[in-house]
Amino acid sequence: MSPPRRRASTRSSPRRKPAPRRDFWEGVGTGDEPMPLVRSPDDPAAMIRSLGPPPLPGRETIAEHYFAAAYDKAARRAVALAAASGLIDLSAPDD
Repeated sequence: MSPPRRRASTRSSPRRKPAPRRDFWEGVGTGDEPMPLVRSPDDPAAMIRSLGPPPLPGRETIAEHYFAAAYDKAARRAVALAAASGLIDLSAPDD
């Protein structure tokens, strides 16, 4: 049987210099470029549904229903936030 391992020291090394602090927004553009407009999705759950049924044996159907409801609610909130910010695209879709 091997002897118990010693714990690594949690104290910082006196030789190590701390990383220089940077501003969180450093490097972000000035905001001169226009923001892209947001469009309401036709089917918010389409991408998740394309992954297949959830791995919940015996409960796939009800899980898909609840997941779709959650995706719809998230999409409605995202569209509402975009509308409040003036970023909603109200033009007709280019189909």
